[in-house]
Amino acid sequence: MSMLHATVWFLVAIAILVVGHEFGHYLAARLAGVKVLRFSLGFGKPLFSRRFGRDQTEWSLAALPFGGYVKMLDEREGVVAATEAHRSFNRASVWRRIGIVAAGPIANFLLAVVFYSILFLHGVPVMKPLIGEPPAGSPAAQAGLVAGDEIRRVNGDDTLSFQDLQLDLLRAGVAGDALTLELADGRSVRLDAPPMDTENLEQDVLRPLGIVRYSPEIDPVIGAVVPGGAAAHAGFQTGDRLLAANGESVTNWEDWVKLIRQHPSQSLRIEYERQGQPGVLTVVPETVSENGQQIGRIGAGPKVDASLMDSLMTEVRYGPVEALQQGAGKTWDMSLFTLEMMGRMVVGQVSWKNLSGPLTIADYAGQSATLGWISFIGFLALVSVSLGVLNLLPIPLLDGGHLMYYVAEVLTGRPVSERTMEIGSRIGMTLLLLLMSFALFNDLQRLIGG
Repeated sequence: MSMLHATVWFLVAIAILVVGHEFGHYLAARLAGVKVLRFSLGFGKPLFSRRFGRDQTEWSLAALPFGGYVKMLDEREGVVAATEAHRSFNRASVWRRIGIVAAGPIANFLLAVVFYSILFLHGVPVMKPLIGEPPAGSPAAQAGLVAGDEIRRVNGDDTLSFQDLQLDLLRAGVAGDALTLELADGRSVRLDAPPMDTENLEQDVLRPLGIVRYSPEIDPVIGAVVPGGAAAHAGFQTGDRLLAANGESVTNWEDWVKLIRQHPSQSLRIEYERQGQPGVLTVVPETVSENGQQIGRIGAGPKVDASLMDSLMTEVRYGPVEALQQGAGKTWDMSLFTLEMMGRMVVGQVSWKNLSGPLTIADYAGQSATLGWISFIGFLALVSVSLGVLNLLPIPLLDGGHLMYYVAEVLTGRPVSERTMEIGSRIGMTLLLLLMSFALFNDLQRLIGG
């Protein structure tokens, strides 16, 4: 996947989420009787602008597309005609100002509800929460779990998919909670888990528990070749049966994947069989970064029996009303989880290495778009939740910082002084720059494989 592809889909995602966030501010301002002067997608010099409506609000697209803003009439920012002074933001009651500022993050949460509801209404294909054979001596093996067990609940929470299982075990592991697993066959087991490594939560956090995704043995037969990939350049075709690599026998697809991953940018002599005839090809796996590690990839997928995949998959689908309820519940759960992870970073229980910046988010945007619209909508929902939570943090310059000032005004009966807000803005700018620096550093570490 090219950087251009990732960047384009990142900008698409940012545009959707920023427009939603700022439209929340815009709509709340209009309802509160405050005049909106400009609605801008992006910062800097406008590339395109038009004026609409009774107030002739300027709608513009600016040169720097990483964000946006709504500019309201405000006596603190310029001269306001006496006839319009009553429509200034600064003259609105404190409760109306609270509503206008809170409407941005609320819009992000509502967007997430809509996105999740669309997925649940359409139907989301997911992997069943089936586990593979736990390694000997692991907590899962000691608890009596075996290959093929389907985990239905973790500490009382339903697990409809393997992704749900990962999230529930991650939350419990980070919190240090004991794990009670309820299985499809009616058994209930307790897992005595070791302390979780929180240095990099993108790594497989389930392996220390001995829980791995169930993976049936698949023959080493190529079912798809990505155009332009290493496999295509080497001459592989759909239907080729892989026999050996550098003299090492390949018995199933999993062995083949492991071998390719272990040899980035290294030439491999592959023995194969095509329509009953033996042959030899040489392939050099491309080097890609995954969770801070350099691995090999050739751009080829296995030939999988459709009935076998059907037995491992399920679909999560609801009617309109229940889809909306599930969307709201999912948004709430992800908001709490995001806030919990942020809190644990602050107190040192979770490493700051898990903080992602624009490069990682752009990469995820491109990957999700490549997988299809369902995956991209899920990505948008997750990022929208994160933006909502982030903007509610009590940091000056963010919406949460302004809300903090207004709550203080409600409690004291008078506005926070300009001097206090100026100092707060400097502190907020410093905190945000630190956060951005940490996130960008982590992005670069992932890219270079550090």
